[in-house]
Amino acid sequence: MSKFVDNGPMLNAYPDSCGGRLSDIVSVLSKDEFKDVFQSFYILPSIFNTDLDRGFSVIDYNINEEMADKEDIDKLQELGIDLKLDFILNHASVLSPQFQDLLKNGENSKYQDFFINWNKFWEGYGEMTPEGYIQPDQKYIKDMFFRKPGLPILMVRMPDGSDVPYWNTFYQEVQYPRFDAQDLMENMDIQYLAAQRLSDIVRAGLDEGKKPSEIEFGRFEKYKDQVVELLESRRRYLGQMDLNIKSDLVWEHYRNTLKTLSGYGAKIVRLDAFAYAPKEPGKKNFLNEPDTWDVLEKVKKLADEFGVSLLPEIHASYSEKIYETVAGKGYMTYDFFLPGLLIYAIENKNGEVLKKWAQEIQEKKIRVVNMLGCHDGIPLLDLKGILKEEEIQSMIDTIVGRGGFVKDLHGAKNMYYQVNATYYSALGDDDKKMLFARAIQMFMPGKPQVWYLDLFAGKNDHEAVKRAGAGGHKEINRTNLSMEQIEEALKKDVVKKQLELLRFRNTNPAFGFDSGLNITTEGSIMTFTWKKDGHEATLRADFSDYSYEIK
Repeated sequence: MSKFVDNGPMLNAYPDSCGGRLSDIVSVLSKDEFKDVFQSFYILPSIFNTDLDRGFSVIDYNINEEMADKEDIDKLQELGIDLKLDFILNHASVLSPQFQDLLKNGENSKYQDFFINWNKFWEGYGEMTPEGYIQPDQKYIKDMFFRKPGLPILMVRMPDGSDVPYWNTFYQEVQYPRFDAQDLMENMDIQYLAAQRLSDIVRAGLDEGKKPSEIEFGRFEKYKDQVVELLESRRRYLGQMDLNIKSDLVWEHYRNTLKTLSGYGAKIVRLDAFAYAPKEPGKKNFLNEPDTWDVLEKVKKLADEFGVSLLPEIHASYSEKIYETVAGKGYMTYDFFLPGLLIYAIENKNGEVLKKWAQEIQEKKIRVVNMLGCHDGIPLLDLKGILKEEEIQSMIDTIVGRGGFVKDLHGAKNMYYQVNATYYSALGDDDKKMLFARAIQMFMPGKPQVWYLDLFAGKNDHEAVKRAGAGGHKEINRTNLSMEQIEEALKKDVVKKQLELLRFRNTNPAFGFDSGLNITTEGSIMTFTWKKDGHEATLRADFSDYSYEIK
């Protein structure tokens, strides 16, 4: 497969996004229409053995046999497509072998310091509560950022019957068994009919979301302590438990993971939630400095062993200049600014703000992965400092008016700008705007990442949001396409022309991380010119009517 550029386009999808298995995506990429279109493929982490959060809660980094097999990955390499894969640095699933060993063996577990024992971490920095966890003094947590109400802990039952709190930044769920009459009779001295009625009461309480101790036992109160203890001793968990980066075994895990990912053909490894990993009493638990950069440097040394480039993932406002800090330390970084800036430029028919941003990337030699849509929402928090608050709000209103959803952090208005929508629908389901946006993305600095649903002109999926229920807003942009839907989409001009743009971008030798780029604006017209080794590629984009011409 012919390749000329070092920053060619990258497909982005779940392994089951097209057809249902990775093998189906491989068959799509093997079609003539996709010849020379993609250099890379970012496969989202449900490719691994995972349980929650559509892949971001990893049990282990073995291939998920329901999604793929090693032969699929080998075929991608045969097509000349390298991989970008996720490494979740901050946490692992409760179902991971390490946490399961801890549940089984407690303090005798080999992994007893693999995760963060909350009480050991905060010893001497707060007061023990009646519930069995330390409440840190306010001065030590005032700068900490907790992603959910209350303290980020999961109370875990140990083999000796004690409950121990462990640090749990992200998702958690505690599950209790539903005992029937015979279960109760096997574990306590109770008659059958009483056990039957008691089991009904307990089951109803649990189904209402009550903890065992909160259930009203009525005339069966004398059995309460026994039943509560029985339920608590058999409870199970789902969730993502924070890793203790002070443990040698965690660093052994990091090294093994990078080796595994490299073995799959990963050239880029995205570090998810890396900024939460370093923690110290009295410091921030998100991007605390310099600890975050020290950890990143240690991970980079491991990645260098396996020839892997790291892509740290972090959202922050433009004014904080975190993207510049990441780039200044030698890493690729995400261009989370382009998606919103491009919508702003298109809706305001003016490319001046895009020009300034592109020139900054070039002048500061920042290597970026850019995108339009992705598995998350369209990031707008990041634009604070480039655009005014009212301009960001106007964009939110426009996209919501076209059927999108707003994601506010902790439900706090204007704290976190993220709109969930397909990029195609954010542009009003407009073929001309979609092609115009894709053409500009191809000529912006960086390695272009392409969300599969935007490539196939996917619209907002409100039915999927309804099916997902509370918190299911992201499903609006994650529709799994059947092979029949893909065949139909490949007949559309908006899809065919995107593929042409991607192929041009992937095979024209004028592009590259070390190529020259000149951008000019004149009225509504924006001109990009890439040059390298005597090769030249020019885009003339007219924001007044969303027309473009490529030479």
